[in-house]
Amino acid sequence: MQAPSELSIAVSFDLICPWCLIGKRHLDTAIAQLRAERPDLSVNVEWKAFPLIPDTPLEGVPYREFYIARLGSPQAVAARQAQVRAAAQDAGLTLALERIETFPNTLLALRLVRYARQAQGPLAASSLVEDLFARYFMRGENIGEPKVLRQALQECGIAAPDGEAEVSLHHDLDWLPALRDPQEPHEPRITGVPYFAINGLQGVSGAVPASVLLQGMRRVCE
Repeated sequence: MQAPSELSIAVSFDLICPWCLIGKRHLDTAIAQLRAERPDLSVNVEWKAFPLIPDTPLEGVPYREFYIARLGSPQAVAARQAQVRAAAQDAGLTLALERIETFPNTLLALRLVRYARQAQGPLAASSLVEDLFARYFMRGENIGEPKVLRQALQECGIAAPDGEAEVSLHHDLDWLPALRDPQEPHEPRITGVPYFAINGLQGVSGAVPASVLLQGMRRVCE
């Protein structure tokens, strides 16, 4: 059997998930390593929304209070954040969790990522995902806020449809695509993110090291 000349990686994710950011960084590393081995190989990444807490109020909720209620105590929150920071550090990331004031509703941001993919292709979508992760986890911005999202679109060079740039995105969503594609019968049932589906043949769950993702991609290429 001839090795494939193209690799498609579908990543199920949510922008509030630090493990998805960590997983993205490991994926970037794995893809760079694979391209060094196979410069003839085309690798395309598709970001697929998997909203974890879609019923979060549109205006968001206080970040610290949310996690204390979710994890049970300030001590539990501190322990979880220490775990996340350590994993991020291993991936070459420095998170500024102390800057985050608002736990956001990500539905609008996720729809914008999908819009970016449909309007300008997968590279534009990946650029927007990277920008939104940085705004939330490094700069503490509220990525549920329409003004912040408009700035992200502009910085990534992604144009909204004519006349839509100045509207309140929360109340004018008709121009945005639906959040998710209809699920194909053969797709795996995803229970958590990040989840990496490689050419629909190899599934990898969690923020695994780059070496694990690289192994999965090599297996499909073989």
